Amino acid sequence: MKRVDDYRLRFGKKELVPIVTGGMGVDISTAALALEAARLGGVGHISDAMVQTVSDRRFQTHFVKEKSKLYKFNVANSDKSSVLFDLGRLAEATHNHVGRTMAAKRGDGLIFVNCMEKLTMNAPRETLRVRMSAALDAGIDGITLSAGLHLGSFALIADHPRFRDAKLGIIVSSLRALQIFLRKNARLARLPDYVVVEGPLAGGHLGFGIDDWMKHDLRAIVAEIRQYLAAEKLDIPLIPAGGIFTGSDAVSYLEEGAAAVQVATRFTVTHECGLPDKVKQEYFRSSEEDIEVNMISPTGYPMRMLKGSPAIGDGIRPNCEAYGYLLDGAGNCAYITAYNREVAAHPGAKKVSVKDKTCLCTAMRNFDCWTCGHYAYRLKDTSRRLPDGSYEVLSAEHVFRDYQFSTDGKIALPA
Repeated sequence: MKRVDDYRLRFGKKELVPIVTGGMGVDISTAALALEAARLGGVGHISDAMVQTVSDRRFQTHFVKEKSKLYKFNVANSDKSSVLFDLGRLAEATHNHVGRTMAAKRGDGLIFVNCMEKLTMNAPRETLRVRMSAALDAGIDGITLSAGLHLGSFALIADHPRFRDAKLGIIVSSLRALQIFLRKNARLARLPDYVVVEGPLAGGHLGFGIDDWMKHDLRAIVAEIRQYLAAEKLDIPLIPAGGIFTGSDAVSYLEEGAAAVQVATRFTVTHECGLPDKVKQEYFRSSEEDIEVNMISPTGYPMRMLKGSPAIGDGIRPNCEAYGYLLDGAGNCAYITAYNREVAAHPGAKKVSVKDKTCLCTAMRNFDCWTCGHYAYRLKDTSRRLPDGSYEVLSAEHVFRDYQFSTDGKIALPA
């Protein structure tokens, strides 16, 4: 039977193991996890979500403390339009995260950074330009544009010296989204180097409606996009993502012409993953009934996560002065609106509960939003239960090699 290792992801003359680890923020897809994927010959993603927090956590910088101190005067104000990111500090934090990751890279693989368009940061164009440009300056191998159509994102870095050198890719969930992107960027004469096609079973933010995501099928979407690219004579590698739980699942897509697969959920329970160990055990213990798709993200996108996520129903005061990554260009955030509504409805209450939205910045920073793929409930079948009832946390190499070499739908347990 075919194995993933029988195929190769090709970028020009460079050949890679066709396994891409997804870019889970905030520092869930750590540099250590991405570096392992690259060392083993694949592609590893880091995420630049809340990059100043990541820099503080990893490199003892003080970006969050300084920003919080600067805007302390505005904490009680519902108007957050004055809370801006210092673009120089944003670039410095990105240099720290990306540059040090690239300096540590070993092996023949690549490191990409995942950039979410929905991290609007009270200045959408300016902050995204700095995030991407700084990542290129710091030597990143590639940028994957996610959470949005990114119709103007390529143009933001078109004058960068590495615009045609670095790998640039986009995540889409439909042929229509890809067509819109290609039309918008035609004048740049710069096609994406790859397209990640993310289906309805993925973790985190989904590119589907809350009422119809279950009606879509990844394999059908990939086939439709492949047919379109063939008809247009466009040679763009397709990378399916979402619900690819075994090496055999991956092979089924590679056999149909996919260039690689992107996988993430199985890496959430590895040593290299940034989730706290106690949260990894929540993932291991989860059942299918413990997983839901909801609308608590202020981005407006549905999200898949564990129902036990502490972020659900939390009524923490907005902490935009310290974070503020989801503030739109006018300083608004859907969570602030929801929070203020509950405060007004419960005058005098020491603590309110906000059911319909969450302060995603604080929740992700505290690892309280337990996003996961549809098949997270199968994670217990990938490990061994220990005498104390917990599950053995795996190494990233073990999971990567299992995808790479397994056959017949089997999953290798730890030795």
